[in-house]
Parts: sequence; structure tokens; C-alpha cells
Amino acid sequence: MSDADRGCLIVGGGPAGMIAGLLLARAGVPVTVFEKHADFLRDFRGDTIHPSTQLLLDELGLIDEFQRIPYSRLESVRVPAADGTVATVGDFRRLRHPYPFIAIAPQWDFLDLLADAGRAEPRFALRMQTEVTGLIRREGRITGVRFTDHATGESGEQEALLTIAADGRDSVVRRLAGLRMREFPVPFDVLWFRIPAVAADGAPIDVGRNLIPRGAAGRLFVLIPRGDYVQAAMLIPKGTEDALRAAGVEAFRAIIATAVPQLADPVAGLQFEGVHGLHVKLDRARRWWQRGLLCIGDAAHAMSPAGGVGVNLAVQDGVAAAALLAKPLLVGRMSDARVAAVQRRRALPTALTQAAQRVIHAGMRRAFDAGWTPLVPRGLARVLRIAPGLSVLPALLVGIGARPEHAPRFARR
Repeated sequence: MSDADRGCLIVGGGPAGMIAGLLLARAGVPVTVFEKHADFLRDFRGDTIHPSTQLLLDELGLIDEFQRIPYSRLESVRVPAADGTVATVGDFRRLRHPYPFIAIAPQWDFLDLLADAGRAEPRFALRMQTEVTGLIRREGRITGVRFTDHATGESGEQEALLTIAADGRDSVVRRLAGLRMREFPVPFDVLWFRIPAVAADGAPIDVGRNLIPRGAAGRLFVLIPRGDYVQAAMLIPKGTEDALRAAGVEAFRAIIATAVPQLADPVAGLQFEGVHGLHVKLDRARRWWQRGLLCIGDAAHAMSPAGGVGVNLAVQDGVAAAALLAKPLLVGRMSDARVAAVQRRRALPTALTQAAQRVIHAGMRRAFDAGWTPLVPRGLARVLRIAPGLSVLPALLVGIGARPEHAPRFARR
């Protein structure tokens, strides 16, 4: 039996694609991952490695390598309350879990780790600088891809029993397949930038291990501690980025300094060249598959930054796909029911997570319309002070997920 009769092609070398490729290769499935960039050193937003993902790395025998990556620990989420206090709305330290924190690690290091683990498997191939440009169809079934190798300038084709689209929220493969999306309104976009955690005199600024949203001038800031710098997200009403930039960098700096006074000194050096805009989308495919094709991760469902759960969901999609499809790929018998089973397994946790994000979006929309900063209501803040154990519930939803996936036996080391 040839590789085309039982192999798998994966388009996109992000978290979903790399995890799926590694696990399938460990099962003995011939896997080729196509990644259009030359490396993973890009301006990623999703640098959160959740407790469930760390446990997966442990099950795969990769946790020691991961822990050698420089990362910071995010242990709780604290939000200003209407009564003037700061409420702990999510406390990962309360999780009964071997990894009770979110690791904030550069995504390129995480993907390099997975790529190295994949290269150790004889059935795994990673083609960098190779862009998929088309799909091959035979008798109503997708049988492979057309691609361009940008390193050599050559074009080619490759066929396999299954193609997995893991090429992001603007998936080329999904568009070529004609899969329809269900879109949900989002009231905000995000501006990402870094702020050095160093004062004017060179002294370090302690930003702690908590994520504390801040507000100023009707805008919301989320500050993620990253050791010697803070990764900052400025949430702005959708469609207002151009006006914000037109007002000038001095006005931009003043808004940040008002929201985060302790970072006023390093903010003085911020330039718009270091501020990156993210158009926020929230959608999911009505059907994640066609005959011979499966979409996972952002290609199947773009997530909002709310909760920072996109990477975790993508990884869990990849695990579920490998666990359910490894055996039919090995024997060369891939039915529609087998591919559809992946969507059935992952659709509910995706829908539940997006529903929670839509509730958050509704609160943000009201805040933007009224020009005030979102705050925890007085009553909820009081309940959290009286019963702090309730803060474990958001930590479970964000850190573990609605349906955590574990490494199948064949992939464990």
C-alpha cells in the first residue's frame, strides 16, 4: 500500500497542524506538513500554553524540553470591581492539576519543539517555504494538494488519503473547498505591543504573575507579564484603529500611561511601528469536512482573544483528529463517518467556549457604547470574596477546557 493510499497531508504548521502531524506520525501514518513560511519566527499573538496542553506535553514525553523554554507563569486573573477592589475571577492555583498555571512562552519555541519531535519520527516530513495553492479532486473526493516550493521556485502535487486544513482563520484550503462559515459579531479589535518592564533608572518593574485588565479613556487593556517586558493588548471599538493612529503617538502613550501608571516611563519610548493591529473574528464552519478533507483549529473555528483559549482549542482539535483517524489512515479506509466524528467530538466544546466569549463580548459592547471601563459588579465581587473557591470555575473553563483531550496510547513516550 502506497503513502498516497494511507497517508495524510497537513496544511499549516501551527499548533493544531503540528500536534496532529506528530501524533499521526507516532502511530506510523505517513505525514507531510506544509508550512509556507521559512521558519516559525513571526509575530504570534497566542503564546499561552494552558495546563491541559502542558499535561499533553508530559504525556508525549516532551515536558522536559518545554520547561527549558524561557516562559513566565500566569497564576490568576484579577479584574477591577465596581466597589473599588480587585476581584480574583480566575485562580489557576486552585486547580487540582500537575500544572496549575498558564505558561506564557514564545509560540515559535513551542512549534520548534514540536517540529524537532516530529523529525525524530521516520514517517514525519515537514516542508517549510511550501505554500499550498490548490486542491486535487478525483471522483468527488479531495485526494491531495497542489503546492509551490518557494525555496526552489518549483510547483508540484502530492496525494494522500486525507488532507487536514490547519492553515488558520483565513484558511486557503477551506476557501478552496467551499466550506461555509457561521459568523458572530465582535465589537472590538486589538492592538498588540510590548512595554519594557524597566524604569527610567534601569530598575526592574515588578508586574507580578497575575493578569489584571486596566481601563482608561473608554478602552480596555490586558497586560500579560513576560519577565522583562509586558505583552499589552489594547481593546478598541471595532473600526477605530485608523482614528486612534491619526490622533498621534503622544495621545496613544498618554492613554496607556493613564491606565498603567507604573509603566509610564517605558511607554514614553513606544512608537506606532511596534503596535500591531489584529482584526478579531469569531466564527466556525457549519461543516468541518468534505470527502477527503478535514478542517481543525482556526481553519474550523476562529476564536476571540477573550480568555486566550485559541491555542488550547487548536491543540485539542489536533489530538482528537489523530486519535480518531490514525487507525483508518493506517489501514487505508477513510469513510465520511470517520472524518465527521472529529467534528462531532470537538463541536460542543467549541460552541460552549464561543458562547462564553459572546457573553464577554456583549459586556464589552455595552461598555464601549457607554464609554466606561468594564468592571466586576459589586455583588459578584462580594461573592468572590466570601467564596474565593468559586474562582476555580473560570480557571477550569480557560485552563482545561470543556472537553480536554489526552494523548492516545500510541503517541505516549
